[in-house]
Amino acid sequence: MVRKTISMLGALILLSIPFIPAASAQSVCGTHQLVAEKLKQSYDEQLTGAGLSHNGGMIEVYSSPDGTWTIVLTRPDGISCLMASGELWESMAPSIIEFES
Repeated sequence: MVRKTISMLGALILLSIPFIPAASAQSVCGTHQLVAEKLKQSYDEQLTGAGLSHNGGMIEVYSSPDGTWTIVLTRPDGISCLMASGELWESMAPSIIEFES
């Protein structure tokens, strides 16, 4: 379930990239260690979920107890880029969906 959610998040991000205006298309990137440290220091965000994309990249979700969140894409060459961020993150426990036959 979590894998499917992360995959859908990644797909949504990748599909929305062509619609980002050129002025805001500049990426914030750095080494994975530097990005993770900055998210921890600046926003108290820690890794809360991750998944691999089909092109070998890794999508990670960082979130804080205050509700801030950031989605990071780490490319196969080890460079991590911020893809999206926001507020009011709410972690949810995985649930089992039962289907009627």
